[in-house]
Amino acid sequence: MASIDTITNLIKAEIRQQYGTISKFSEASGIPYPTIMNALNKGIGTMGYDTVVKICGMLNIHQAFSSRLILFDDRFLDLYDKLKTLDEKGIHTVSTVLNVEYARCSNEGDASVKGFNGIGLAVKETANDEKQIRELIRKVKNEKN
Repeated sequence: MASIDTITNLIKAEIRQQYGTISKFSEASGIPYPTIMNALNKGIGTMGYDTVVKICGMLNIHQAFSSRLILFDDRFLDLYDKLKTLDEKGIHTVSTVLNVEYARCSNEGDASVKGFNGIGLAVKETANDEKQIRELIRKVKNEKN
C-alpha cells in the first residue's frame, strides 16, 4: 500500500508540473493556500476526503480501490484504453515487454529475452504477472464505468 508520504509527494509533483506553484493551484482550485500547504507539509491524509477528491480531480489523478492504493494518471488511462482492446496474444506480449523493462529499470539483473513460439518470454517472468495485469484492467474498467 502506498504511504501517505508517497501520495503527498505525487500530489506535490503534479501541482508543480501542472500549475507551476502551489499558490497558482490554490487560486485555480479555490482551496485556501494555508490549507494546501498544511496538507502538503503534514501529509495529504490530514485533509478532508472531499478536498482530497477535489485536488485529485483537478490534477487528473484517479484511484481504483483495492487492498493497495493505486493512482492513475492520463498516461496510464491511455495505456489502459489500448490494453483492453488486446487479445490473449497481445496481453502476453505486453506482459513480456513489461517484465523485461521492469527488470531493466529495477536493476533485478539481466533483462534478457529468449524466443518462445515466436513470442518473447522474459527470463525473470513470474507466474502471476498476466493475472495481475488482467485484474488491474478489470479494476480500472469498473472505476471508469
